[in-house]
Amino acid sequence: MKYFLLILPCLLFACTEEQPPPVISTIAPEPWFKDVALEWGVDFQYQNGSTGQFHIAEVTGGAPALFDYDNDGDLDLYLVQGQFPGGDLTNVLYENVDGKFVDRTEGSGADDKGYAIGVTTGDFDSDGDVDLYVTNLGRNALLRNDGRGKFTNVAKEAGLEDDGFSACAAFGDIDNDGDLDLVVTKYLDLARITDRACFDSRSLRTYCNPTIYNAPMHDSLFLNNGEGIFKDISESSGLSAIEGTGLGVFIANITSDNLPDIFIANDAMPDRLWVNQGDGTFVDEAMKRNIAMDDTGVAKAGMGATPVDIDQDGDLDVFVTNILSESDSFYRNDREFFQDMTRKSGLSAESRAYTRWGIVFADFNNDGLLDLFETTGGVATGSQIYSTEDPLAEPNLLFKQEVGGRFVKVQPQGGTRELLIESSHGVAAGDIDGDGGVDLVIVNTNGKVNIFRNSVQNRGDWVSFRVLNTNNTDAIGAQVEIILDDGSRQFAQVQTAKGYASAHSPKIHFGLGKKNINEAIITWVDGKKTTIESPKIGVEHSVKYAE
Repeated sequence: MKYFLLILPCLLFACTEEQPPPVISTIAPEPWFKDVALEWGVDFQYQNGSTGQFHIAEVTGGAPALFDYDNDGDLDLYLVQGQFPGGDLTNVLYENVDGKFVDRTEGSGADDKGYAIGVTTGDFDSDGDVDLYVTNLGRNALLRNDGRGKFTNVAKEAGLEDDGFSACAAFGDIDNDGDLDLVVTKYLDLARITDRACFDSRSLRTYCNPTIYNAPMHDSLFLNNGEGIFKDISESSGLSAIEGTGLGVFIANITSDNLPDIFIANDAMPDRLWVNQGDGTFVDEAMKRNIAMDDTGVAKAGMGATPVDIDQDGDLDVFVTNILSESDSFYRNDREFFQDMTRKSGLSAESRAYTRWGIVFADFNNDGLLDLFETTGGVATGSQIYSTEDPLAEPNLLFKQEVGGRFVKVQPQGGTRELLIESSHGVAAGDIDGDGGVDLVIVNTNGKVNIFRNSVQNRGDWVSFRVLNTNNTDAIGAQVEIILDDGSRQFAQVQTAKGYASAHSPKIHFGLGKKNINEAIITWVDGKKTTIESPKIGVEHSVKYAE
């Protein structure tokens, strides 16, 4: 039996009038950022010194630091540099002068000439000035700030002239004694990195997977004696017991016991959560707490790592970026254990198409929800090529968080009107121009640095806090909580070492939407609290620890 379909187009709609075609909007979405690097005085390129031998260091380096080196209240900029073989390139220091960056490198002593991978910031000698620690391919540098615009490399005298392939570092007070200690990740044993030839799917030579070298290293932990002299406690603390391919690192209290812990992202190996035992020792509880691998039991190629209270419940969650074909890892903190919430957050499918490095969680549109920016850049060539000039270049990613905790990719991609395609690694965040919008500094390999000025239209209200210790420098590890007029709360912890190899502004920024604040509560490292009633919005509040 045959059936015939009789189409009657006029049954539901009158045929007497021609129906207008659907209206399709051709208005492009407004960008969230504008690149103002040249406008603000920064013309810098990180050079990876590629020699054609595909040394793996060439796809790991480049990072910025946003910090106030001259104690005038605004954010200055430090950019680390790679190196050409036999070259004489140096790191660069910029001072923020009325919203423009002025190169102050010459004569500053900040012009380290090592092959730099990253940088972290902190007042290691408690003299009231923020210092710099630079991770190098070779000997690292500790640049002590004298507060008068001069830096001196005191790594050897301070016991921090760590040698090898250091990737990232973080200052933090691991023993809660009031001074800053230091953890440094080691990526690979330089002596075992040979010129092996690895090839991509088209039989073209490319960079090797780190597992090829069989060269993991243990990470390093240094304890400050209170006078700016450090002791290597890697062995006694327990960190030297396990080797890895350490990249991203942070120090933060993520086990809610008032003791700072250490998280390290490993490349192609399980990540590590070193839980502070309170007696100078640490135990790796990553497996026990379900944060070493993803929810399928796979150890991913961890790049960057950051602590962030995504769900604003008062404890710190953990976010890790990974390589092409692997999703990001978003671990929600349930106090005793972590849950892999990457798929539920909407970040799984969108992130797989790129190799991600740097991480910024910030409320770019000031609506009260943290958004996400990630830098991207390949480590091996393959079928997906976005640039003929740089086969490893990729477009960066920007996600907006919606109510309910899901993230959606912002268009235009990366948040800029023109799609920028680079090999990007380090990114640092901070309100550089003081207008209440979080800006970004992005370092690109063999390409010009980007400074993204926040240009989101109709941003909500905001408030920020500069939380200072008794030395009048940033109280790393202190927590800020605000209680809004609708009873909701927001939390953040003072950190500079977040994401990948970069140093972010230590200032705490909260987007408020249209809400007001009833009170702000600062919980200091020693457990004491300071409460500010009805703090004024739209301004930065400076809060100093009162003994």
